[in-house]
Amino acid sequence: MTVLPNFLMKRAALSPDRIALEMEGKRVTFSELYSNSLNFGGKLVELGVKRGDRVSIFMANSMELVELLFALKNIGAITVLHNLRLTSKELSYQVEDAASRFVLVDDEKELVLKESKEFMGTQKTVPFSKIVQLKGSELPLVEEFSLEETDTIMYTSGTTGFPKGVKQTYGNHFWSATGSALNMGLHEEDCWLLAVPIFHISGLSILMRSVIYGMRVIIHRRFEAEAVHQDLMERHVSIVSVVTTMLSGLLEQLGSKSYPASFRCMLVGGGPVPKSILEECRRKSIPVYQTYGMTETCSQIVTLSPDFSMSKVGSAGKPLFPCQLKIMLDGMEVGPMETGEIVVKGPNVTIGYYNRDESTSEAIKDGWLYTGDLGYVDEDGFLFVVDRRSDLIISGGENIYPAEIEEILVSHPSIKDAGVTGMPHDRWGQVPVAFVVSDREGKQLEEELIFYVRQGLAGYKVPNQIYVVERLPRNASNKLMRRELLKLLPDWEDNDED
Repeated sequence: MTVLPNFLMKRAALSPDRIALEMEGKRVTFSELYSNSLNFGGKLVELGVKRGDRVSIFMANSMELVELLFALKNIGAITVLHNLRLTSKELSYQVEDAASRFVLVDDEKELVLKESKEFMGTQKTVPFSKIVQLKGSELPLVEEFSLEETDTIMYTSGTTGFPKGVKQTYGNHFWSATGSALNMGLHEEDCWLLAVPIFHISGLSILMRSVIYGMRVIIHRRFEAEAVHQDLMERHVSIVSVVTTMLSGLLEQLGSKSYPASFRCMLVGGGPVPKSILEECRRKSIPVYQTYGMTETCSQIVTLSPDFSMSKVGSAGKPLFPCQLKIMLDGMEVGPMETGEIVVKGPNVTIGYYNRDESTSEAIKDGWLYTGDLGYVDEDGFLFVVDRRSDLIISGGENIYPAEIEEILVSHPSIKDAGVTGMPHDRWGQVPVAFVVSDREGKQLEEELIFYVRQGLAGYKVPNQIYVVERLPRNASNKLMRRELLKLLPDWEDNDED
């Protein structure tokens, strides 16, 4: 068993007076962050949190959220992070699946959950204001982290539509931070701007890097192009993590200006960046690092540096230093330019899914994670992703699985069959659209179905449009061919080059 000192405890000892976090005019040093996390740790112990407990967090980006995250690590509890855009029904499923003892929420979220039938009367939900009021008990501080031990759980939708909890170990987080530093370098004055959700691995991984590197992080409650642009121009930010839609907003704000010399990395995930945007970034001397990663790989596992952003347009790059990649087809590894399943390995790859032994054994074989994504590597070893998790829709950086929406649609009494796919969208990259088989048709049915889906799923998963068709494209095995759905539209033109 490999152990390392408690990350924040060690960082506070090494560089106590260095600024750790800045947000909305407030600044805390690593020493203060550690002290605050100890204080909250005592309060959580009084609440009843013990080592090994799973504790859900349903909170927006804030200093207090960060302090609670590290307070839970001080106790040795497992943090379960939930997407704030979930409905109460979706959240309830995840909380029960993880068997979380408590759900820590922002005060305004508590009011919403208390009125929902899923959380009505439950004692699990604890508003932040209640935690603050606790006096605190003695904290049995966890001074060492076992790198094999689970630290966090994040839910990702499965292809069946049932979300699965991805276990992320302390080792996963440590090696993710290490791989990123070996790829991009580590400068003493580095500052990472965090405007992505902390409940996503992209946001959480920035906080882990902060503590492991001793790096200043500026936190935004949410992404607002004007506010982020202002910080990039004025606050000596060197790195920011974005998805393509965020990058487009920043380019609009930048106009004909240039970023300061201190800015050295625009890390872009959530799907390939269009060539037109890359060309604009090159004209404005913006160093774009395209990445490929997922919750199961604890953030990026493949990254394309600016050196190759134009010569390898569309590529996600090469595996980070501690990581490996191969393309598999019918149980065999294939050569360059042959498309198959992307399979990855590395110390940042999950140990499996919580309470899902079958799913774990299907996805992880001999240490290799079978991603379900299709891709190929070229003769130079650069990865090109052909289809993200086959039918996955990526809308504004959010992952949407069609099966989850289809399950809701076919439960409606008027729907005999349903298929969902992604349609290109100028702002979001893709939006979900649905095709249904029904005896009814017309605008009234579409509005009824959209309202019906909205009751059970987060807003970003609601179909942008719903079309009534005679039948859905299925193969000889009666499997729905989602990639054929858009061809049902009379004016659809397939612009894909593959």
